[in-house]
Amino acid sequence: MKKNTDKKIALVAGALDLPFFTRDALKKNGWDVYTIGIKNFYDARLKPDMVVRIGGAWPAARELRRRGISKVTFVGALGHPNLSDIRPDLWSLSAFISILRHQRGYDSMAVALNKALGARGFTVVAAQDAAPELTFETSGIKTRTKPTRADLRNIERAVDVSHTIGAADIGASVVVDKQVIAVEAAEGTAKMLERVVEMRANKKRASGVFAKMTKPGQDLRIDIPAIGVDTVNAVAAAHLRGIIVNARTCFVVNKPAVIAAANRAKIFIMAVD
Repeated sequence: MKKNTDKKIALVAGALDLPFFTRDALKKNGWDVYTIGIKNFYDARLKPDMVVRIGGAWPAARELRRRGISKVTFVGALGHPNLSDIRPDLWSLSAFISILRHQRGYDSMAVALNKALGARGFTVVAAQDAAPELTFETSGIKTRTKPTRADLRNIERAVDVSHTIGAADIGASVVVDKQVIAVEAAEGTAKMLERVVEMRANKKRASGVFAKMTKPGQDLRIDIPAIGVDTVNAVAAAHLRGIIVNARTCFVVNKPAVIAAANRAKIFIMAVD
C-alpha cells in the first residue's frame, strides 16, 4: 500500500525540550516525522535524521524533496548563531533575500519566511495544529489554586498591556501587580523574569501575575509563545500569584509537569481565548 505523503512532515528543531515533545506528539497523531537539527542549537539526545547550519538549508531542502516531504514545522529556541555558520548556500541566499525584501519587523519576518518557503514548494505547518495537545486546548483554570478578585483585575490589565506591546511588535510577555512591573523586549521572557525575581526578592506576600500572550495578527506557524516548568519556578520565585496564556496558541512544554509544579508552588495557570 502506498504511504500517505500528506502525513509526512519535517520537524526543524532548535534548542531546549520542546522538539522532543513535539516529535512524540506528532508521531502519536500519525505523522511520519523526519527530524532536522539546527547546528549548535539542537539537543544531541534528539538524534535527528540530519543536521544543518542556519545558512546551509539546501541539503535539507534537497533531501525533503527526495523523500516527498513538503510540510515543515519549526520548534525550539534559537540563540545567537556563530557568524561562521551564516555562510548561506545559493538556495538559502535566495530565501534570505526574499525574506529581507518583505519583512518590516520580527513578526513580519516570520510571515516572509513562510512566503519564501511556500514559493519553494514547502508548506509551514503550525505544530499546535498538527498536535493540539502541545497546548491548553480549552480556556479556563488548569490548577488547584484559583485567582482572586484582585488577581482578576491584574489579569485584565496584563492581557490589555500584552495586546498593546504585541501590536507594536515589542514582546509577548508582561508582569502586572496593579501597575506594570516589566515588559518583555529583546532580552526574552526568561531574562525579563530574572529581573522581576531580583526586583521582588524581599517581597513577603505573593501578588501580581505574569502573562505570555500571542501578538495581535501574529503568524502562528512559527515561534508561538511557550511556558514550561522553568517558567513556573521563576513566577513562584518572583512572588507572583499566577500565569496567563492563550488557549490553543501557547506551547506547554511537558504539560503534566507544568501543572504539578504550579500546584506545588500554589500558583494558578489560566488559559484565555
